[in-house]
Amino acid sequence: MRTKEKSIAIVLGGGKGTRLYPLTMDRAKPAVPFAGKYRLVDIPISNCINSGIKQIYILTQFNSASLHNHISNTYIFDTFSNGFVEILAAEQTNQTDTWYQGTADAVRKNMRHFHDQNADYYIILSGDQLYRMDLKEMLDRHISSGAELTIAAKPISREQATGLGIIGCDNDGMITKFYEKPAIDLDISEYKVADSFMHASLGKHVDASNEYLASMGIYIFNAKSLEEVLNNDKTDFGKEIIPDVIKHRKVATFLFDGFWEDIGTIKAFYETNLDLASINPQFNFYNEMMPIYTHRRHLPATKVNFCNISSSLTSEGSIITNAYIVNSIIGVRTIIESGASLDGVYCMGASYYETEAEKAANAKKGIPNIGIGRGTIIRKAIIDQNARIGDGCRIGIDDIPRQEGDFAMYSIHDGIIVINKNAVIKNGTVM
Repeated sequence: MRTKEKSIAIVLGGGKGTRLYPLTMDRAKPAVPFAGKYRLVDIPISNCINSGIKQIYILTQFNSASLHNHISNTYIFDTFSNGFVEILAAEQTNQTDTWYQGTADAVRKNMRHFHDQNADYYIILSGDQLYRMDLKEMLDRHISSGAELTIAAKPISREQATGLGIIGCDNDGMITKFYEKPAIDLDISEYKVADSFMHASLGKHVDASNEYLASMGIYIFNAKSLEEVLNNDKTDFGKEIIPDVIKHRKVATFLFDGFWEDIGTIKAFYETNLDLASINPQFNFYNEMMPIYTHRRHLPATKVNFCNISSSLTSEGSIITNAYIVNSIIGVRTIIESGASLDGVYCMGASYYETEAEKAANAKKGIPNIGIGRGTIIRKAIIDQNARIGDGCRIGIDDIPRQEGDFAMYSIHDGIIVINKNAVIKNGTVM
């Protein structure tokens, strides 16, 4: 067993998150609220902590203030653990004055910070995926294989392969080839993986249709190897670095067959969140052995008055009165007034409670209070933080075609209405 090797984790969160707009309008993608009370970044950080990896860097450059605030208020280690979660935002130095040009470039520009830790292995993780993994097992596989790089891989079907990087490997699980997002009509049968190898690696048979392996974007590099493969001007891991490493160095797979979802788009974000409220969700937050950590807000329990709520999650600190709620997620500090109806809604809640004086001022200005007003009906929508939705609104309640795009107070993507953070939706609005 390993005793002395040291690993640090690097979470990639520097992208603009354009596919998650408008949720990333004024926050970094890892800071987007998730599952009612968490942030996306809590997933990779929790996987690290649960795996005994407590030296974690978060790389970011866009709208990082919210992320800084969340990290600084959440991940505080005792002085004897030597643990930390530290944000490394893009910065100008004497060596460079440019922003991160890609995932590989972000890591390259921060190597001087990583050197301070004198690590043997670098674990590189994405900031927008939902999964639970024991990274110690992946690290053990990496060390025992003698590889310079190990890539986490998930068995998938041919239909799923079009949007992912596909791995080809030998019977020992050593990667021999890689193809980035093959078109549906392309013959990639040479990338099929034998069921015997799947069974030997996972200890079970997988679905017969899952004949291919997809890269999960989770990497473990030997420290020296990572420095060597970044000694160039290549900017992206998936498109440039990984294919080149596979050609010239020993690269191993680590098979993973648990739930894993890339939640980088509005549709994926919406569907993944609502699945958590189903009777048998694909991802289990109720795992005491490997919990998902987040900021402790010290809020009271949610108050529910005369409501009909089913297949839903309600976060702490909310007040819900005489409402009908189904297949929805209610975030922290959400105020839902009498007669409201929500079906298929992710309501992110609020970052503060309004005082009675503030509510009186709202009335004088003719704007709703933060929350969802009386008699408002909402279907298939995401309500971002601190949104003010007035009385008697009708949002997404029919199946009529809606123009896709970004508008003043809301956006529509893949048929999903997204009410912007701090939006004001006046009484009686229909959309």
